[in-house]
Amino acid sequence: MRTCSVCDREYPREEPWRCSCGGPLDYATQPLPDSRPEQFSRASGVWDFADFLPMSERVSLGEGWTPLVDAPGWDATFKLESLHPTGSFKDRGAATVIAEALEVGADRVLEDSSGNAGLAVASYAARAGLDAEIYVPEGAKAAKRRRIERTGADVVAVEGSRESVTAACVDAVENGTGWYASHAWNPAFFAGTATAAYEIAAQRDWTVPDAVVTPLGHGTLFLGLYRGFRTLQRAGWTDTVPRILGAQATGYSPIADGDGSSPGDANELADGIHIRDPPRRHQIRRAIEETGGGAVSVSAAATERERDRLGASGFHVEPTCATATAALTQFRERGEIQDGDDVVVALTGRND
Repeated sequence: MRTCSVCDREYPREEPWRCSCGGPLDYATQPLPDSRPEQFSRASGVWDFADFLPMSERVSLGEGWTPLVDAPGWDATFKLESLHPTGSFKDRGAATVIAEALEVGADRVLEDSSGNAGLAVASYAARAGLDAEIYVPEGAKAAKRRRIERTGADVVAVEGSRESVTAACVDAVENGTGWYASHAWNPAFFAGTATAAYEIAAQRDWTVPDAVVTPLGHGTLFLGLYRGFRTLQRAGWTDTVPRILGAQATGYSPIADGDGSSPGDANELADGIHIRDPPRRHQIRRAIEETGGGAVSVSAAATERERDRLGASGFHVEPTCATATAALTQFRERGEIQDGDDVVVALTGRND
């Protein structure tokens, strides 16, 4: 069963993709294992954590277990999510959402994306033998669009804003074109991104950091980390939940700046987080409140400087990813990260 995160109405697992009140759905229950294994094989991708995942089908391209490396120049540790098969953390959610598609009997999946999520869903759908239709902004990067097309997926370019792309995809879903494998709406996707938290804890011998920083658009990884660490605590595998901190782009910062109209010019470089109205906004705010977390908006100039700095240290990332390390300075200036705090930063996507 699935339940609405707003009104608690219950629905069968197969449909619909959102509540009649407009709220996003979540699984009614969270599986919890009886005990923690002594070690993991690290050979099954996110499915090493199958006891936490609410689906029995499996799809994998070797995702998961990305390195956790020291970054002394930032006084932090980096989780290299950019080293996934398709180049971003979205592979975690794609593996589980396509497994869910198989479980409910879908034969065609739809997704809307500025690039990374579309590529991940298309790639994992191809792996599973499912048809895919990916809706992208007309101005999407040509390289990413070509990579999506190479999977055999149908690519639909949509004029207008990022919100227009979602609206076109939703119309197609409502007209029965296919099953909505959305990284913003489908709870199966968040079940996959939660595995990043399980891995971080496992790689640290079942301790958790003081804070985790990640880019924040729809909250796909932000909420995945929050849910994952909270689940580990409920299972008794860890003792605490870290502060979850998000980096938004100026001009697209509804969490950091309320209405998204942050001061300064819009950060057009960080296109992966150009989301002004995330459907799980209430859940993002709750995660911030419950963990003592926060969000800041990052300018294009800061994003570009930080991307160059990362590249000079051997970390080759896309602009959206660089907002997370750029946000570290702001969080430290605001006192939300103190000297000596144990901080993990997710490097979410690699350079095109």
